[in-house]
Amino acid sequence: MPEAVIVSAVRTAIGTAYKGSLSETSAEDLARHVVAEAVERSGLAPESFDDVVLAESMYGGGDLARHAAVSLGMTEVAGQAVNRHCAGSLTAVGIAAGSVRAGMDQAVIAGGAQSSSLAPKTVWRVPGTVDRFEERMAPTFPYTADATDDVTLSTGWNVALEAGLTREQLDAWAYRSHARAVAAIDADVFVDEIASIKVTRRDGSVADFAIDEHPRRSSTLEKLATLKPLHPEIEGFSITAGNAAGVNDAAAALAVVSDELARTRGLTPLATVRAWAATGVAPRRTGMGAVEVIPKVLQRAGLSIDDVALWEINEAFASVPAAACKLLGLDEELVNIFGSGCSLGHPVAASGARMLTTLTHELRRRGGGIGVAAMCAGGGQAGAVVIEVR
Repeated sequence: MPEAVIVSAVRTAIGTAYKGSLSETSAEDLARHVVAEAVERSGLAPESFDDVVLAESMYGGGDLARHAAVSLGMTEVAGQAVNRHCAGSLTAVGIAAGSVRAGMDQAVIAGGAQSSSLAPKTVWRVPGTVDRFEERMAPTFPYTADATDDVTLSTGWNVALEAGLTREQLDAWAYRSHARAVAAIDADVFVDEIASIKVTRRDGSVADFAIDEHPRRSSTLEKLATLKPLHPEIEGFSITAGNAAGVNDAAAALAVVSDELARTRGLTPLATVRAWAATGVAPRRTGMGAVEVIPKVLQRAGLSIDDVALWEINEAFASVPAAACKLLGLDEELVNIFGSGCSLGHPVAASGARMLTTLTHELRRRGGGIGVAAMCAGGGQAGAVVIEVR
């Protein structure tokens, strides 16, 4: 069985939704940009690829993968859209790796694109009326009293309660996330993984966007402590805008190919995809999905927690990675070493591929090792991918 290796991994810088640098850039443009960059950096010709698999979330349908392929002249590449909400682009990489390992495909671009700024709003006719319509987001699960459409409750708060995390612990995690992200930006850590993209601003000016803009340099523990809880009516509620992820725009993509193709074409594998997994939990325990999926993916890879050099556990809320560290015994110093959702931001459909891109580049700088990317996802889902840099 062939190995599935990553020969390029690239992302855009992450923009703050609605008011940031990518707020006028469509998901289609973001997808096209990272797919083109992933192809170019792979060392393979566009016609060498068998498929493009891209995650999309809250974007109203369509097929971003096919759109990107056609716009780049890759008309013989079909393109597959994937939606597992936050974990979508991890799933896309798993699909690509599975197809390569099965010998069905030789080369696949996998990733995701998210334009929260330009995500369309859908409407539906209100039942019992003839001509009354209202905005509606299609539900991922049937809402209940303890698992509503408010992710602040079902994802952030419930996992904090289950893991016994305090407001102070969550704020401390969020503060460290910002500090780490700012330090990484200042040290040019992300330069190799970010593909600069030209953006047109609202005033008509054109600029190159290549630096993550969401981390707050002014963040302090004292400022975080002053933020009001998002549900003040609930006693002890610990989730605030400060210890929750941002709303963001970005895209990321990886070229996943067979080790045989890499060898015959003289390509240098950046990493090997060792395993991938998805799991489900009760919707009210959505934030615990990341905790549940990590043992599953490690078992599939034949690894233990002690084998892992670096972790990326998405900060949909600070409570998610904090819970994983507490309940699984992970070393916090090895988790999100350059920040995550609270600081860099959470461009939903792109976050998983962004995490894998960062892991790939950092493990190579360190001379190798095992990396795990894991995250919870809307509706009580989770996804994870294990990579190895040799």
